[in-house]
Amino acid sequence: MGVIGVQLVVSLLMATLMQRLAPHYSIGRWLLCNGSLFRFRHPSDEELRALAGKQKPRVKRDRRQNGVTETKPETVPKDINLQLETKPISPLDALVLRYFLDYQWLVDFVLYATLVYMFTEAYYSLLSIRGEVNVGVLWCLLTLAFGIKVLFSLMIHYFKTEEGGERSVCLTFAFLFVLIAMLVLIVREDYLEFGLEPGFANFYENVGVFLKQLGVDIWPYSISRLIFKLSLVGFSAFIGACLTFPGLRLAQTHLDALVMTADKPLIQILLHANFLSPIIILLLWVKPITRDFVMNTPFGKEKMELMSDTTYNTVRLWIIIALCTLRLAMTRYHLQAYLNLAGKWVEQMKKEAGSIPMIEIQRKVSRVFCFLCVVTVQYLGPIILILHSTLLLKVLGDYSWGFYPEPPPVSPALDVGSDPSSPADDEEDDYQVAVSQIKATLSTLCCVFTPLFYRGLFSFLIWWLAACQVVTNLFGLYFHQYLMAS
Repeated sequence: MGVIGVQLVVSLLMATLMQRLAPHYSIGRWLLCNGSLFRFRHPSDEELRALAGKQKPRVKRDRRQNGVTETKPETVPKDINLQLETKPISPLDALVLRYFLDYQWLVDFVLYATLVYMFTEAYYSLLSIRGEVNVGVLWCLLTLAFGIKVLFSLMIHYFKTEEGGERSVCLTFAFLFVLIAMLVLIVREDYLEFGLEPGFANFYENVGVFLKQLGVDIWPYSISRLIFKLSLVGFSAFIGACLTFPGLRLAQTHLDALVMTADKPLIQILLHANFLSPIIILLLWVKPITRDFVMNTPFGKEKMELMSDTTYNTVRLWIIIALCTLRLAMTRYHLQAYLNLAGKWVEQMKKEAGSIPMIEIQRKVSRVFCFLCVVTVQYLGPIILILHSTLLLKVLGDYSWGFYPEPPPVSPALDVGSDPSSPADDEEDDYQVAVSQIKATLSTLCCVFTPLFYRGLFSFLIWWLAACQVVTNLFGLYFHQYLMAS
């Protein structure tokens, strides 16, 4: 049997479908252009002149000393009776959106990566296959890389902006998340059950055995542990900076969505649950509140165990999946609340006195729509990272979805005595030699990076992604509801 086998065929098929179908059928384009979202069309010059009671003026030019001429902008009163026209977003409209191609690529790739993952999960569970490379893991890792890359490009866009103070906000929150990450990493496992300490201890022991057989000395445990923690702090600060503006934007769209759905109490309950979902994810790893309570629930004078450790791990995975599904279901309301900012700005302008250039009105209205893809990526990006980190935690951490028993996180014996590059038998062809080398390399990596290590790493990653959202969402809520109002 090959190293990957049928999974390689499925991966190539998915990659081909993604390339061939994307120009015709795109889930990212459908999400914006399915007729449920309405944008505001900016008024034309003739419409603004008619509302202001003006006629088209003659072209007046001011000649400057250097010989350059420019047209003086035409103005209209701010209190004109302007009513913006709405229209559904069409695929042709979406082509002019900023970051549309990045957004479409990310959302489409997430869909195909999830389908590959679902196939590999069914393939492994039905056939009880062990020791074969899980291609779904590779697709999920690529999803994390692409998601972080797109969010990082948006952060760079804000960072390069000279006006508005976005650069200061990025730097401030980056340093804030450095302090928070340092505080979190010194909390004992009795309170935050990431499993980082036992996971790193197991990783350090396996690396020590591997390097010892190669004749290489390993660094002392204290120094290696310090480097590992500092690397986590740096990566946590980077992730926090990338999630700063998505969190601030979510707080704004949440408030606007509540106003938009004032006559729909059920939708408002779901919006509140969606906004509080990162807090629920945080509590899932707070041991005294969740696991200890489930394991020792007070029942009269005695304590009752509601579920086992294995069941709790499974339930925790399903809760995160359900919260991610809720976030996806609330996408339309948040995006429409953002598009309504154009109408909200016009209503605010009509309450002011004075005049405003017509081009400024058109620019303000069209600018909201042009950045729709940016807001969509900011809304979906964090939950994409959490979802696929959860899928990786399940596979690499040897957890279970509850349909079959969870295997114990056994560390395989490290065996580097055989040289994967040794010559094969005379009858063995080059393909079999390459397969044996790849299998030996992957076996070594599996022995070094054990499920115990992955459990700690991805548990911390999921918890930290939720923590960044909680911090930025609450700050954004305070900023938009109190500071902007004052």
